[in-house]
Amino acid sequence: MTLDKLDHLLDNTLAELQARGTRKGAEHVVTGFKAGEGGFGPRCYLAGYGERPFLRMNSNSYLGLSFHPRVMAAEEQAVQLFGAGPGAVRFISGTYGPHVELENRLARFHGRPAAMIFSAAYAAMMGVLPPLITEETMVLSDALNHNCIINAMRLARPVRKIIYRHLDMSDLEAQIRTCIGQATRVLVVTDGIFSMRGDHAPLHELSAICRKNEDRFVQGIITVVDDSHGVGAFGRTGRGVEEHTGARADILVATLGKAFGVNGGYVVSGRPVIEYLRETSPLYVYSNPITPSEAAAAVQAIDLVDEEEGRDLLARMRQLTSRLQQGLAAQGREIIAGEHPIVPLMIRDTAKTASLVHHLFAGNILATGLNYPVVPKGDEEIRFQISASHTAQDIDYVLAVLDGFTG
Repeated sequence: MTLDKLDHLLDNTLAELQARGTRKGAEHVVTGFKAGEGGFGPRCYLAGYGERPFLRMNSNSYLGLSFHPRVMAAEEQAVQLFGAGPGAVRFISGTYGPHVELENRLARFHGRPAAMIFSAAYAAMMGVLPPLITEETMVLSDALNHNCIINAMRLARPVRKIIYRHLDMSDLEAQIRTCIGQATRVLVVTDGIFSMRGDHAPLHELSAICRKNEDRFVQGIITVVDDSHGVGAFGRTGRGVEEHTGARADILVATLGKAFGVNGGYVVSGRPVIEYLRETSPLYVYSNPITPSEAAAAVQAIDLVDEEEGRDLLARMRQLTSRLQQGLAAQGREIIAGEHPIVPLMIRDTAKTASLVHHLFAGNILATGLNYPVVPKGDEEIRFQISASHTAQDIDYVLAVLDGFTG
């Protein structure tokens, strides 16, 4: 047996992706970092580009905590105590003190009775939804939800899945009513911050609609929010969409790998839900957790967000976000404005998006171009992401490079 026939098929598929302009291609490899100097923030080095320094405008580390001395020191100290990896899944011998400390800290941070960590936020969503979806469950999902939600629904195979129009609460309520008599349980699942646009779910309206209709279903309506881009970067104290809207999800999924600057995913909810998931979620039961040292680092990151320094970082990030938005508007460019540090520059053309990404790279700027099918046709964009580690000079530099684009 050989792979010849399959290789031919896969080569053709890759060629089609290339022709459509949607092939991601080879990944840039970060080989090191350079500290900020002369009023500019940190730069990174890439394999094959020598000492050429690049400005990262596509990092999820919104508060710049990946390089915070306290976060790094916590990880270094824990790795000396516990080693480089957990060595087993949680229920065998892979649960360490820092894992339990982190789960308790996350529960307090979100004001919930219990929390549970996963190897990644993607794994968290894939591990949370299927155990909660029965053969008598209907799932309603926002049209622009993240790929992890889409694939979790596919894995779960609910009796029916319904896609409601993006942020359209009237459509959501109408779709809920079509489920009456057709299901015993309804799950409404949404991103908190939508990662391609930086807009957010109106959780207060969504929750009110679900409360109004939950008595129509034997097991009620359960709200599930993935706020991976919101927690730590949105809301007055970094509590994400829940804090911004003054509402709360029944089950909240988020990440440690974005604003908190470390790695891993988690879920917070009531104690029965968390204990049930510990017993039934295969991505928890059969997968190693994050390392004990990562858990220790994450505890420090959460503590920092809760301190005055965290408030200062949030304020700085928002100021820089506003500076970029105002600069882009002054250039006559179309953006989706908001308070979140994702700043989408709408291009609405695949070829032009790719051309602008190349132009930015030539100017030593790393930015992500999003094309179909990652975003709908006509919504092609450059997604800029602001970090508190950026400076005003960094933002002005990006604007100057953009101003020179004539493609």
